[in-house]
Amino acid sequence: MTEWFYIADLAGVAVFAVAGTLLAFRKQMDGFGVVVLASVTAIGGGTTRDLILDVPVFWLHDPTYFLVILLAAMSTIIWLRFKAYIPLNRLLIADALGIAFFTVLGAEKALNTGMSPVIAVIMGTMTAVFGGMLRDVLARDIPLVLKSELYATTCIAGAIIFVVLQPYSANIAMAAAMTTTLALRLGAIRYHWSLTVFKEHR
Repeated sequence: MTEWFYIADLAGVAVFAVAGTLLAFRKQMDGFGVVVLASVTAIGGGTTRDLILDVPVFWLHDPTYFLVILLAAMSTIIWLRFKAYIPLNRLLIADALGIAFFTVLGAEKALNTGMSPVIAVIMGTMTAVFGGMLRDVLARDIPLVLKSELYATTCIAGAIIFVVLQPYSANIAMAAAMTTTLALRLGAIRYHWSLTVFKEHR
């Protein structure tokens, strides 16, 4: 099962690197800006998680992560050479895939370090949203996590499902949590689901 989580981790890094590259393209950044945005998006959340959990940062002794980031960024750049415009929904979909992967990975790592289910949910959510938040701040966008559509809430839901099901079956927990997070986020993008707290005053 450890191998599956490692593969999922690399897949999440690749997807988030694509998301960072797409935003860099929309902002007309240079090559260095592309690498920075792709890297921050891909490893920012996991790095923050590991620092908080006081465990070795996952990419320090495994250069595979940076190889995946560079390959994902370069592949996206080559693809974009043939496109004059990239729709916003492509960025949102790539981001949704990324948070589905990282929600599970963050919660799983927290549980493996002996953290409680509540902390695992928090770490899963942080792993999923923090890299994208850093990306948006660097690109001078309003972070997706602060917009009205469901975002962090979808990660919380997915992480809860994972920690509840994980003692029974890691495979089922992983699949159910990723599916829930992705479905809720795509639904929020498509139908503009939100948790309205404040009423609009005119």
